[in-house]
Amino acid sequence: MRTFDLAPLYRATVGFDRMADLLDRVMTQDMGASTYPPYNIEKTGDDAYRITLAVAGFTDQELNVEQRETELVVAARKGETDGEDRRYLHRGIATRAFEKRFQLADHVRVTGAVHENGLLHVDLVREVPESLKPRRIEIASNSGRTAIEA
Repeated sequence: MRTFDLAPLYRATVGFDRMADLLDRVMTQDMGASTYPPYNIEKTGDDAYRITLAVAGFTDQELNVEQRETELVVAARKGETDGEDRRYLHRGIATRAFEKRFQLADHVRVTGAVHENGLLHVDLVREVPESLKPRRIEIASNSGRTAIEA
């Protein structure tokens, strides 16, 4: 596997620390990273997204969805089994604990989460503040003024 040194990027840029950290984190991640649970990411509107995770076997109380600044963390931990002693002949439904992390862009926030039919839907929306949106600047006319007045 190739390794990349991002030190020149840190030395030659100002204010891009988060982007460089994200690139560094993605490139150093283990290629055999866990694919459990399976998930989809879909775009549901111009500034709306939905992450759907397959969480069969977990209850609402065993699932945790948390937004930490620009990171979404979805975790699940199976509760105690009330002393039930089951013998499985085949166990194909994985209910092992997991923690899945998603990096969110600036101004993206979680608007809600719904757990239904073994799927956890997490809805996201990007809300760019008015101060960061493009705005039209009126150009004042300089007619009637001389160069000395201007």
